[in-house]
Amino acid sequence: MKIVSAAEMREIDRVSSERFGVPSLTLMENAGSAVAEFVLARYPDAKRIGVICGKGNNGGDGFVGARKLHQAGREVVTLLLADRSELRGDAGEMFGKLPLTPLFVRAAEELKGEPVRVAFQADLLIDAILGTGFRPPVSGLYAAAIATLNASSAPVVAVDIPSGADADVMGEQTGSVARADAVVTFTAPRPAHVFGHLCDGPIVIAPIGSPDDAATSSLALNITTPHDVAPLIAPRPPEAHKGSFGHVLVIGGSLGKAGAAAMAGMAALRAGAGLSTVATAKSVLPTVAGFHPEIMTEPLEETDAGSISARALQRMDDVLKGKTVLAVGPGISRHPETVEFIHRVCEDKSRPMVVDADGLNAFAGGADALKANGRSLVITPHPGEMSRLTGLTTAAVQHDRLNVARTFAREHGIIVVLKGHRTLIVLPDGTVWVNATGNPGMATGGTGDILTGMIAGMIAQNPKQLPEAVIAAVYLHGFAGDMARESVGEHSLVATDLLTALPKAFRRTGEMAQRAIVEIGG
Repeated sequence: MKIVSAAEMREIDRVSSERFGVPSLTLMENAGSAVAEFVLARYPDAKRIGVICGKGNNGGDGFVGARKLHQAGREVVTLLLADRSELRGDAGEMFGKLPLTPLFVRAAEELKGEPVRVAFQADLLIDAILGTGFRPPVSGLYAAAIATLNASSAPVVAVDIPSGADADVMGEQTGSVARADAVVTFTAPRPAHVFGHLCDGPIVIAPIGSPDDAATSSLALNITTPHDVAPLIAPRPPEAHKGSFGHVLVIGGSLGKAGAAAMAGMAALRAGAGLSTVATAKSVLPTVAGFHPEIMTEPLEETDAGSISARALQRMDDVLKGKTVLAVGPGISRHPETVEFIHRVCEDKSRPMVVDADGLNAFAGGADALKANGRSLVITPHPGEMSRLTGLTTAAVQHDRLNVARTFAREHGIIVVLKGHRTLIVLPDGTVWVNATGNPGMATGGTGDILTGMIAGMIAQNPKQLPEAVIAAVYLHGFAGDMARESVGEHSLVATDLLTALPKAFRRTGEMAQRAIVEIGG
């Protein structure tokens, strides 16, 4: 799903009406209806609802929502922060359909009087004051209304965006901004919906009638949805066999870090690969083999420190035979001999490769060796590893995640998966897919190894759809974390919980892809 700017969203609305014949009143009716449906589903016990409306189209959406909630039997109090004569166009039309006369608030001091003050003491408030077309700062009556709303103890559902927020800001909002417990927006998200920390609750993206062809964007930003992932996890043909879904080779593991390679190998299988082999230092092979009986193993010559030795290169041709995709790095160590081994193995151009962890650290100060040069390469750094590859500080990487990842992907011609909150998948042409699944419980050792294995496993099944496979793997990895959180909570979550939760994540993703509405975390 495209992420669009505020100006592009206005153009989508205009084109929907003028070129595709969808009346603007229909778009507004559908938007307000989506808000009401969300409130009824998520807040079934909210009997008294206050709808705070501005005089623009955001207020018009609020009028529709108020009408629908009244028709559903809720006690609705609508506040209009303007005089009736100030309403124009579609907002004026929808105002005329209100079943109950609203309260008019024309000055800030009126917010303190009865019965206006009582409206803010409802069971739920709907913020329909300002939408994404607004440019800060807020002043006067609207600022006072936002302050009054923020002082209320009732949950708040924002229509389109919390009032006062700048839809194009990719970070913290400044100035007078309404708080929100949930946001219902329409057609496509804007940058602030994805990167703006607008609320701790859900952000719902509801279709309201704009055709897909009306949605264009120059940002080259997308957010991954179940609809994007579903084609890659569709039912398999009945004649399929294990050879149909590829053979992953994980190269990693060392003394004390055997579990990393084992988890990556098992994650490849859980993601759907037909076969998974872990090639590891021979002294830790029993640990890897004992992790899951489904994982095959290959012993490699090792250093005195128990890591893979450069001598292992002598038999790598045999080890690589029949493998569909390589995953290099989980638990592999930074031993100088092992670094030499990594460099040589990563010269392979005959199959896709995923490089992570110490596989990436082997290229610190020499990232030019990670250029595509005719191979399909995916790297999955966390901010610290990205720092070592770029020479930037970790803080600098975090401060400008989007541009750092985009620049590296373009300059090296590879796919970069920059992990973290809102993991970024950047394609070689600079197109970015933002992942909104996952949670802080996944900030624990081993989850990155699970991701490496899953990416390799998805590529093994879909070698001709490599970007889509990476995007799907990242989404499912985060969603498995969300499913695991439901069972064990954030504090107790460990990496192997994701392996257990993956089947549920696959199933739920398929189910969610059947719905028109998309929901992302706040």
